[in-house]
Amino acid sequence: MRALRWPFRTSAPDAVSFAVPQGVRAYAIGDVHGRRDLLEQLLARIDAERRADPRREEHLILLGDLIDRGPESRGVVDLLLARSHVDPGLTLLCGNHEEMLLAILDGAADQLDAWLRFGGAECAESYGVDPLDLRTQLPEAGIQRLRAAIPAAHLAFFRNLRSYFALGDYVFVHAGVRPGIPIERQQARDLRWIRAPFLRSTANHGAMVVHGHTISEEPESLPNRIGIDTGAYASGRLTALCIDGAERRFLDVRG
Repeated sequence: MRALRWPFRTSAPDAVSFAVPQGVRAYAIGDVHGRRDLLEQLLARIDAERRADPRREEHLILLGDLIDRGPESRGVVDLLLARSHVDPGLTLLCGNHEEMLLAILDGAADQLDAWLRFGGAECAESYGVDPLDLRTQLPEAGIQRLRAAIPAAHLAFFRNLRSYFALGDYVFVHAGVRPGIPIERQQARDLRWIRAPFLRSTANHGAMVVHGHTISEEPESLPNRIGIDTGAYASGRLTALCIDGAERRFLDVRG
């Protein structure tokens, strides 16, 4: 019953009723950014709902930017690695922050300083690496220190993150989509980095796009997209979207 497809439509977005198949429920969680404390609270709430009112098929999608900025990047990865062994409906997407870290670990020395300023300093600290040392060393030496500090299981975790996930009439991505391009032809960089061309678009994307990446004070529910990044690392608010058949609602936790 998993509808992993891009359901092209010709009607205007606001005339469309979006749904996942009956008996299927999906929870999508916005950018965690190292806030393991908030993620633990939100997962506990979701798990309680699942136990009290189960569905025949459950999905849990995290929209990327799991790391950086907040204090517990390593702790977030540990938590999700453990959960991946017991939750078959777990899907983890790659955000621009994970993309940057992977590029650095693969040798992009010119990106190291930008990553540290972009929230990577907190991530490095969570792995026991002093960001000041990374800034004062030659970039190649800093990359070697990061490689040595990040466990192999965590590196595999980052490399296995997905670019998008489709379910019923919804597609889940980190940042958004390039308007007018089918999902299978989207560039990974757009899925992880795009802002204005997607955020300003009123086009029907062929599915309801659920995304994070761009912070808003409240979740944004528009005719063609739903944004659920409420800036957890700074605001202390982590938001999720629950889609249950044709119904949807938001839930959040605050620290």
